[in-house]
Amino acid sequence: MIRGHEQRAFTDYLVYEKRFSPHTVSAYQSDTDQFLIFIQESYGLTSVVEVGPLHIRAWMVDLLDKGISTRAINRKLSCLKTFYRFLLKRGWVQQSPMGKIIAPKTGRALPVFIREEGLAQMLDEVPFTPDYSGARDRVLLELLYLTGLRRAELIDLTPGSFDFHRMQLKVKGKGGKERIIPILPELAAHVEDYLNVRQESFEQLPPQLLLTDKGAPMYPKFVYNIVKRYLSMVTTEEKRSPHVLRHSFATHLSNKGADINAIKELLGHSSLAATQVYTHNAIEKLKEVYKLAHPKGKAGG
Repeated sequence: MIRGHEQRAFTDYLVYEKRFSPHTVSAYQSDTDQFLIFIQESYGLTSVVEVGPLHIRAWMVDLLDKGISTRAINRKLSCLKTFYRFLLKRGWVQQSPMGKIIAPKTGRALPVFIREEGLAQMLDEVPFTPDYSGARDRVLLELLYLTGLRRAELIDLTPGSFDFHRMQLKVKGKGGKERIIPILPELAAHVEDYLNVRQESFEQLPPQLLLTDKGAPMYPKFVYNIVKRYLSMVTTEEKRSPHVLRHSFATHLSNKGADINAIKELLGHSSLAATQVYTHNAIEKLKEVYKLAHPKGKAGG
């Protein structure tokens, strides 16, 4: 059947061979599932072998009609390409229908970030409760903003991830690649304080660094809710996710003149192209400064 062993094997491939994060695997499962349900309900297809470019284009039209953004559609098409490459590799199809598919054009949106003063207000002025939850929330927010961690990387941290002597943090990123991130003395002090509170708060401790209020390992939605709650106190931006703090980390470094290759290494990007988007924010800031400061700026802007 179209949603049988092929998709189960594809999930195993993403987890064990591609070593994608649980969040990415879930997104790929959702996208392929949506597509397979569409062709089954719309065309009565019961095998991936029967799928052709026509069916994929019809799915694209259906997504556009539902108001799905071209960016989201391109992500779904990328997932299907990976799916069919896997099927080809296993010999379950003889050719991929993706070869004749042209992805819809989309403008490259700049990453959403929070201004420095807003994040300074959040970390320095917003009161954290004097208990385990407050200590954890502060460390969670500082780790995301001061190190640029991904949410999955944050969840996977353990106390052993920190080297307080060298003032650095070891992170396991996408594909199991490890990287070292320097940490500031203030962050190190807050982590050490948190570890003491953590030890005093629970009788049995799981290996993960950050825990829920009940002492269980954190999960993605829990992290999202904490970040959204605190960002809501200092910004009116619609997006208030953990990734916004990662974007803010990279953007603020770029605005201060940090080398793009250094930012790439800190973020754990495999390609410089993924990092270069942050230079656009720096350029936009320069334009803004120019218009305000140059005698001809207002007239010419």
